[in-house]
Amino acid sequence: MDTIRQLSISPNDGQVVQLAGWIKNIRSQKKFGFIDLQDGTSFTSVQVVFDDELVDFSNIAKYRVGAAIEVQGSIIVTPEAKQAYEIKAMQVTLLGDSLEQYPIQPKRHSREFLRELPHLRVRTNLFTAVFRVRSLTAHAIHRFFQDQGFVHVHTPILTSNDGEGAGEMFRVTTLPLEQVPKTKAGDVDFKQDFFQVATNLTVTGQLHVESYLPAFRNVYTFGPTFRSENSNTKIHAAEFWMIEPEMAFADLQANMDNAEAMIKYVIEYVMTHAPEEMNFFNEYVEPGLVEKLNKVKTKPFAVVRHEEAITLLQQANVTFDHSPVQGGDLATEHEKYLVQHFDGPVYVIDWPKDIKAFYMRLNDDGTTVAAMDLLVPGSGELIGGSQREERLEPLLARMKQMNVPQADLEWYLDLRRYGSVIHSGYGIGFERLVMYLTGVENIRDVIAFPRTVKHLMY
Repeated sequence: MDTIRQLSISPNDGQVVQLAGWIKNIRSQKKFGFIDLQDGTSFTSVQVVFDDELVDFSNIAKYRVGAAIEVQGSIIVTPEAKQAYEIKAMQVTLLGDSLEQYPIQPKRHSREFLRELPHLRVRTNLFTAVFRVRSLTAHAIHRFFQDQGFVHVHTPILTSNDGEGAGEMFRVTTLPLEQVPKTKAGDVDFKQDFFQVATNLTVTGQLHVESYLPAFRNVYTFGPTFRSENSNTKIHAAEFWMIEPEMAFADLQANMDNAEAMIKYVIEYVMTHAPEEMNFFNEYVEPGLVEKLNKVKTKPFAVVRHEEAITLLQQANVTFDHSPVQGGDLATEHEKYLVQHFDGPVYVIDWPKDIKAFYMRLNDDGTTVAAMDLLVPGSGELIGGSQREERLEPLLARMKQMNVPQADLEWYLDLRRYGSVIHSGYGIGFERLVMYLTGVENIRDVIAFPRTVKHLMY
């Protein structure tokens, strides 16, 4: 069986081929017709020409969009046409019919409409392109870290820890919800639960993957994470994937160098291996996308301290909806301004300790931590990371200050008791990276079956 991808590399005039795929469009007249055939191996379809010399011409003309067919025919090279070649059909066989009410017809559908059909929407050009790029992006990430000698660690999805300390976790239980067992003190009696402890879906693999540093030096995890955050926005989902590398003997600068190299590697890989899809996004989704990505790929990332960034914002001749405050977080409008000011990606480093996680290394000034957020054009924050607090006593002090239960994290503290070294890491939301690469603005459109607040289909 031939494929469109194979034939498109070097079509030979007159070559007899056999293809199987799905009808994207079909048009017929009295004596001839055209089928746009998609076989899943290429972003572009191939045009199949059939005429009344075929004994079952009238039946073929009645085939519907979405039907699966097998075509035997000969290649006709068409250098003057949009496509380099077409197929002159000698035989067309119906493999799987498509009912008349098939909703994905050859016309423009709104993304809102297609979100109600997540099991079918991937058959449209937009979602075919998105999910091929998603696949390539995942492969590029693994290839980047594997080529640098990182070890991939599969961290647990079920956990008894809150890695971020925010408490936005999904509880997992086998206890009967209609009559939850309680202790004498009136608390939930988790001793009667499956694991006999309070159990959650993970919000991060970072704490677990850090434990593998002393064995492998450089490690990463790439897996699903879950947040019960009640945010109904274009960039939030309850289930998403995270890439989280951790590097031993690496300070904040080494951390930023690795993150920058990774982003540039992924951009280069996707643009090389999905040129048709990227051109589609550039034309129909985000005009100027390719130019933006090429600029990111070639230009060094800027760096600014959080305090300096706030000063820049305060001195800007711009009226913000949220006034920038020293010691405060950055709003989306602030991130956009900083990206424009630096004309490209920028690291904001040395964040106030009070708005960052307990595991980030305290700087010598005692008020900031060695943290970094990467802001990029069009997406805002793409990466968040830090040099980790490798010293036991400062880590204990931070946990106490932030009311992080020590008893639950004694295993994590052991990592500081036995051979602790300077180390750093970062996290990048995989879906946000795909959004950045494709120009697609809504996270619901880069996840096959999105899970968001008040919405879970299938």
